[in-house]
Amino acid sequence: MAEVKLFGFWGSPFSSRVQMALKLKGVSYEYIEEDLPNKSPSLLKYNPIHKKIPVLLHKEKPIAESLVILEYIDETWEGYSIMPEDPYERAMVRFWVKFLDEKFLGAAWKACWGEGKEQEKAMEDAQEVLTTLENELKGKKFFGGDNIGLVDIAANFIAFWVGVIQDVVGINLIEEDTFPTLFKWSEEFLSCEVVKGCLPPKDKLSAFLLARKEAITEAAKSIVYK
Repeated sequence: MAEVKLFGFWGSPFSSRVQMALKLKGVSYEYIEEDLPNKSPSLLKYNPIHKKIPVLLHKEKPIAESLVILEYIDETWEGYSIMPEDPYERAMVRFWVKFLDEKFLGAAWKACWGEGKEQEKAMEDAQEVLTTLENELKGKKFFGGDNIGLVDIAANFIAFWVGVIQDVVGINLIEEDTFPTLFKWSEEFLSCEVVKGCLPPKDKLSAFLLARKEAITEAAKSIVYK
């Protein structure tokens, strides 16, 4: 029986975060793919509160929530450090990952899947966050400095998923002319072999997101015409 197991979903940036951290640390693990519409009894057992992926199982002890898992991985296994040692710098890392998840993910989601004024407002909000991140990243190769760190891993959605969603939905959220530093960071981040090995196939993700877009569109139509 594997000492470390990861319950995840192939198309989830949150599962991808955990895989990146485990591989950067050189931790062997068993990956268990979840069917999200039909969640396994194991997932419901190990994450009974949120019933979501990812869940890391280490020595039969479950840890849920991707950011919590990332810190646990860094503190549990030696080797590559994804968090700085200095307490102030660690606090800043926690600030930026919270900023990403609270300020960007929701706005980006509405910008991609919303319509009309809601979408316009979400685009403005998302680009305001990207401007802040652009300024924070200037003069650095990665958010973690010369090496990939926790903030970079948490920002995997910006580096990979946003580009795929843009193509599917037909919007321009991140462009090289507008955010050159973030654009270059994305290229550097995605060129890392460990990172590439934790990302879903782009064509498979595009097809999945296109089906999701069509489902959202049909659901909206049914509400309008009821």
